[in-house]
Amino acid sequence: MQKFFKFLGIGGVSIVILVGIILLYIYFSGIPSYSVEKLDYQVKSTPKSVERGRKLTMMLCANCHMNSETEKLTGQQMLDVPASFGKVHSMNITQDKTFGIGDWTDGELIYLLRTGVKRKGEYTPPPMVKLPNMADEDINAIISFLRSDNSMVAADPSPKIPSEPSLLLKVLCRIAFKPLPIPAQRIEMPDTTNAVEAGRYLAYNLQCYACHSADFSTNNDMDPTKSKGYFGGGNKLLDLEGRTMLALNLSPDKETGIGSWSKNEFVQALKDGRIKGQKALAYPMEPYPELTDKEAGDIYEYLMTIPPIKNKVVRSVYN
Repeated sequence: MQKFFKFLGIGGVSIVILVGIILLYIYFSGIPSYSVEKLDYQVKSTPKSVERGRKLTMMLCANCHMNSETEKLTGQQMLDVPASFGKVHSMNITQDKTFGIGDWTDGELIYLLRTGVKRKGEYTPPPMVKLPNMADEDINAIISFLRSDNSMVAADPSPKIPSEPSLLLKVLCRIAFKPLPIPAQRIEMPDTTNAVEAGRYLAYNLQCYACHSADFSTNNDMDPTKSKGYFGGGNKLLDLEGRTMLALNLSPDKETGIGSWSKNEFVQALKDGRIKGQKALAYPMEPYPELTDKEAGDIYEYLMTIPPIKNKVVRSVYN
């Protein structure tokens, strides 16, 4: 019996040492890199595509990449990233050829937007948005805007401050956070005459589900409906002071979700940040004035079709 316990002790120590070695390797090797598929693509730019791209960039990219002082997309420290992930800085996506994306090819930009992998193979973990379900036309529009003469993307030589990912984030990037695949075929724009279909497209590609489901760690970017607690709220978000704010339940449950809201009330909340009888929305949930009333209403029509989830959410835990 003594030999048995001695064996267990030696085995336990060996496991601890092995785990320690693995964690040291992960810590010093950093976030993994991947091979990059070369995509032969040249953006097709028109005034319409540039404007569409500006609109999408404002809703998807500006919140993370916009320098509030210069109003340029030169990147910033992500203060709403959990401290357990370390210090995360967004990249400069202006047209500067040294510090920005001025010398990236259109194909390299598509690969980053779709998969989360940069042109030299570096993986960009959350909170960077990946767009596996976005229509090719909208991906083209975003790149059209990034190539445009808009002052937000004009070349700016602001160097990117290196991120300092924590050991936890490095581990997660090896077991949970992975690059997404390039779509096997072209993705078409939704039928905008079908409110539910158009709303689903926006709810997916504006990443509404990402914040309003149960937890970022259980989201499914390839098939958002498989995300745990899909649109049932409760996800823990952080404001710019690191305080916790819980995402609202946007499922059609009449008691704890938005099932009792009118379409006009939802549109007002989404576009203007005003909720009847409640405090105005605050960061990290910001209004989307770029949406038309129809687009916001389409999202509402889609949300009314998903399964209701009974989950009462208190918007913040510090008020």
